[in-house]
Amino acid sequence: MRPDFLPFEGALAAEMLIDELKRRGLFAQASDEDGLVQHLDSGSRTLYCGFDPTAESLQIGNLVPLLTLRRFQAKGHRPILLLGGATGLIGDPSGRGDERNLNDSGLVEVWVERIRAQVEPFLDFSGNVAAVIVNNLDWTKDLDVIGFLRDIGKHFSVNAMIQRESVKSRLDRKGEGISYTEFSYMLLQANDFLELARRHGCSVQIGGSDQWGNIVSGMDLVRRQLGGEAFALTVPLVTKADGTKFGKTAAGAIWLDPAKTSPYVFYQFWLNSSDDDVIKFLKVFTFIGLDEIAELEATVASEPQSRVGQLRLAEHVTNLVHGAKALASAKRISECLFGGSLETLTEGDLEQLKLDGMDCTQLAEDSVGLLFAAAESGLVPSRGAARKLVQSKGLSVNGIVQDDSERNLDWSDALFGRFYLMRRGKKNWHLLVRA
Repeated sequence: MRPDFLPFEGALAAEMLIDELKRRGLFAQASDEDGLVQHLDSGSRTLYCGFDPTAESLQIGNLVPLLTLRRFQAKGHRPILLLGGATGLIGDPSGRGDERNLNDSGLVEVWVERIRAQVEPFLDFSGNVAAVIVNNLDWTKDLDVIGFLRDIGKHFSVNAMIQRESVKSRLDRKGEGISYTEFSYMLLQANDFLELARRHGCSVQIGGSDQWGNIVSGMDLVRRQLGGEAFALTVPLVTKADGTKFGKTAAGAIWLDPAKTSPYVFYQFWLNSSDDDVIKFLKVFTFIGLDEIAELEATVASEPQSRVGQLRLAEHVTNLVHGAKALASAKRISECLFGGSLETLTEGDLEQLKLDGMDCTQLAEDSVGLLFAAAESGLVPSRGAARKLVQSKGLSVNGIVQDDSERNLDWSDALFGRFYLMRRGKKNWHLLVRA
C-alpha cells in the first residue's frame, strides 16, 4: 500500500461510514441498509468486489469500487479483491447491448496477472484486516457441470433471471438477444459470493450499480445455502455533467497502466475536468476530507479561473495511481509545454509524449528538411506554408525559433539524440522521433 493512501482510522460507527459514502456520492443502493449498518457495527466484516480481466489494464472507472474497498478497510473491515479468471472467459452482459468477444484462456490468464500487480498497491496486505486477492478460476475450473446445475442452478428461477436489467435490456433490444454463455454469468458470480462466504466468511459484496442483479443473486444464494447473513451494496457509475461518457477522450480510454495511458495524459485528464464535475470527482476519486473539499468548492465558485479544484484533483489522483515521481514528471511536462523551458524535460518525459502526449512522427532518415518535416507533421498544410511560417518567426524547434527555411534536421542537436519538439504558435506541437 502506498504511504499516501487513506490510513487506518480504527473502528468507526457504520452509520457514519455509510453517511460518508452518501455524502461523497458513493452510495447507490443497499439490500438492507439498516441491517447492513448493524452487521458492520457488530464487528470486523469481510467484503469483496470483483474485477473481470476484459483487457490488460483497468480503467479509471474501476477506481470507484477499488477505492471504496480501501475506505472500508480503513474503518476496520477486511477487503477481498476478486479477479475473474473464470468469469472473464464468459463475459458479463451488464451494461452491454451485444455479446462480448470470447478471449483465449491464455490471454485472460496474462491479463489476470497484470491486473493483480496493478491493484495490489491500493490495499494493505498486513495487519488484522489484511486484504486478500483471489482468482475465481481456482474454484471454477474443475466444477462438475451436473453438480453445479443441481447444487447452484436449482436455486435460480429463469423467470426471475430474465427480469434482471442486464438480461432484460438485451431481450428487449430488437434483433438482439443473449447467449446461454452470458446468461449463465449470473450463476457464476453468485457462486463466487458463496465460495468466498465459505472460505473467508465474506458477508458483503460491493460493485457498480450495473451489477445490482448479479450481486443480489449471490446474496440470495449465500442465504439459502448457508443460512447466514449476506448483504449487497452498489456504488454509482460515474457520469459527466455534460452527458458525455466519463473516462474517455478523443484518443480513447484512460487506463491505469502507465504503458497505455502516460502519467502526463492521466494528469491532464483530471486537470481538464469542468467546474461542474470537479467537486464530484474530488469526492469520489480522492481521500481528501469533505471539509477541505467544501472549501475547494467555494473557491471554484468564486474564483473559477484559478483552477484550484482541478489542480488538487489532478495532483491527488495522479499521485494515488502512479506515485510521486510520475506526478512530478507530469507536472514538469505540463509546465514546459504551456510556457516553460524545455531544458528540464527528461528522456522519460519525452517517452511519455511519444506514447500518447502529442502527435508524433518517427523518422528513419539521417537528415530531413525543416520545411518537409513541418508539412509532414501536419503543423502546416504544405512546404510553402511552412516557409511562410519560418519567415514570420512562427516555427520553433526544441524551444528555438527557426529563421533558416533551408535548414536540415540531422539529429546532431536533437534532445537526447532522438527528439525534436516542433511548435507552431503557442499551442500546436509535434514530436519527431528518430526511429
